[in-house]
Amino acid sequence: MQNKNTLKALLAVSAVAAMFSAVGVHAQTAAVSQTPTQTGTSSTPGKQNTSGKTTREGTMDNTNSTGMENRANQTGAAGMTGHGASGMAGHSGQSGQSAGMAGKSGSTSSSMGASGAGQAAAGTAASGAKLSASDEKAVKDMAMADMAEVETGKLALSKSQNADVKAFAQQMVDDHGQALTKVQALAQARGVTLPTELDAKHKAMSAKLEKLSGDAFDKAYMANAGVKDHKDTKSKLASDAKKIKDPDVKALADQHMPVVEQHLKSAQQMHMAKSGTTAGK
Repeated sequence: MQNKNTLKALLAVSAVAAMFSAVGVHAQTAAVSQTPTQTGTSSTPGKQNTSGKTTREGTMDNTNSTGMENRANQTGAAGMTGHGASGMAGHSGQSGQSAGMAGKSGSTSSSMGASGAGQAAAGTAASGAKLSASDEKAVKDMAMADMAEVETGKLALSKSQNADVKAFAQQMVDDHGQALTKVQALAQARGVTLPTELDAKHKAMSAKLEKLSGDAFDKAYMANAGVKDHKDTKSKLASDAKKIKDPDVKALADQHMPVVEQHLKSAQQMHMAKSGTTAGK
């Protein structure tokens, strides 16, 4: 009996020891399973780090990669810094050169602009200069001659029945009307006040023509407005031209002269054809 009891006690002790042993193995196994057990593999796909080690939870072990990344970053940063500094320096040089060229161009443009402005100002000053007394008289004489030919020409267009006379009158209105416009423009630019009505001589001629009609009107118109008036205008232009100093006034007088001469020639021919006859109506 005693031996049986001893055997039972030993078996009980062995069972307890086995249980403790099993618990220890299980605890060791659990601990081992919580530490990295593989190299180059990952329990979570797609979570590998640069050293090839991952934890079970998929967190990267960056012990080795940190140093590599830092060195790579430092190297790259240095390269980029060098490249950037060099590039920026080069760009600064180019910018400086461009700025220099722009400055030079701006300076040239400014000089050209100033020169152009100076020339324009000089031109304006010249065109706005006050005329001498002789030049002003020449401008007024041309204006009066043009006004008279336009007025008597309009009168002839309304009173004459002769086609040739009417054609001549229309030419007087057109040619002297254009000439008067040029004279008025010059007078305005130079501050010359032109007459606004005919002088006494031309008023008297117009009044005389107003009282005439038919062939008498045609003869009187061609003799006075056609021949006599153009002779007087030609004589004044020639006289004034000797005293004209202003180039613009001289140019205007030079434009008038050939027109007046052509009108005078036509008027003389028509007047001779009309003298003593009513033919040509």
